[in-house]
Amino acid sequence: MMRHPRLWMGLLSCSALSQAQAAWDVNMRPGVTEVSRSVFDLHMTIFWICVVIGLLVFGAMFWSMFAHRRSRHPQPAHFHENTRVEVLWTVIPLLILIAMAVPATRTLLHIYDPSEPDLDIQVTGYQWKWHYKYLGEDVEFFSNLSTPREAIGDQAPKNDHYLLEVDEPLVIPAGAKVRFLVTAADVIHSWWVPELAVKKDAIPGFINEAWTRVGEPGLYRGQCTELCGKDHGFMPVVVEVKAPADYSAWLAARKASAAERTALAGKTWTREELVAQGEQVYRTACAACHQLGGQGVPPAFPALTGSKIATGPKEGHIAIVVNGKPGTAMAAFGKQLSDVDLAAVISYERNALGNAVGDSVTPQDILTFRQAEEAGQGMQPGQPQPQPQPQ
Repeated sequence: MMRHPRLWMGLLSCSALSQAQAAWDVNMRPGVTEVSRSVFDLHMTIFWICVVIGLLVFGAMFWSMFAHRRSRHPQPAHFHENTRVEVLWTVIPLLILIAMAVPATRTLLHIYDPSEPDLDIQVTGYQWKWHYKYLGEDVEFFSNLSTPREAIGDQAPKNDHYLLEVDEPLVIPAGAKVRFLVTAADVIHSWWVPELAVKKDAIPGFINEAWTRVGEPGLYRGQCTELCGKDHGFMPVVVEVKAPADYSAWLAARKASAAERTALAGKTWTREELVAQGEQVYRTACAACHQLGGQGVPPAFPALTGSKIATGPKEGHIAIVVNGKPGTAMAAFGKQLSDVDLAAVISYERNALGNAVGDSVTPQDILTFRQAEEAGQGMQPGQPQPQPQPQ
């Protein structure tokens, strides 16, 4: 074993360095905003106060155990009270708590900043993705996990940002004050980006506010931190901070892209085109529950292969995808996907995954269905029936 001392010393050094790095990673990060640095400074202040308290308490305890051990004091002293000591151990902790409360209160006041923001973004949690809406800008989109399902199933290699990558990051301008209005559409989620010191619960029916101002461009990652169901660990958050000029260019491109997508709804689509696009939509929006091959996870997530919905009348298929199914995990995708994406994914489900119906659903079919619903004529299987209202 000792024939290669340099090798063993090198291995021990690497082990020590890796352990030191791992220990450092356990601590909070200072972050990239003024608020995050204030939170980090408060954390370290409280930490060192606790370290000093721990050293004093454990030092006194071990000294007392050593100095007053039985071999030195076989007959212990007997006393009833000591008013001076009792006053000291009441006053000193009180002063310590005040010393901790002052910077904590200052930091909390710093975090809460109700002044007018430069940009408002509504953040809505869904199972299992995030929706971002830029208020006043006519820009909104969903942000989905982009890690391939094959990598999640250990059928493909994992990259450095495994389970922390998305197809559409949230983009904000550097130097601007951004207010996040955080809510949820189904169950409780929590939107957390540690580098920005932002963590807010997303609760259905409630809106929580958070603020940030990032000085420099960069890419920052976070996660949902509230257990929200089967794929809770698969809904990351990615925030991309751009320089003001780059942000303006991105915003203009998003608006132009939205106009292009609207124009696509009027295009004449072939079945092959719809199925090809539908495969991508299915992987993003449906595979988490119904699985890549359409076998599902019964009984919670039924199989699509050979199902009565996917091989039956397309009107019923459209209805359940657009409106969901009350009382089940089947979400309503009518407000989550465009007419083109809805038509594409339904066409894919009917002509792939072991199904071969041979028809297709076009964006015009989706539009017709929506118009019929608005006119009160679109009740199809899978839709909730209207209930009589109390007089």
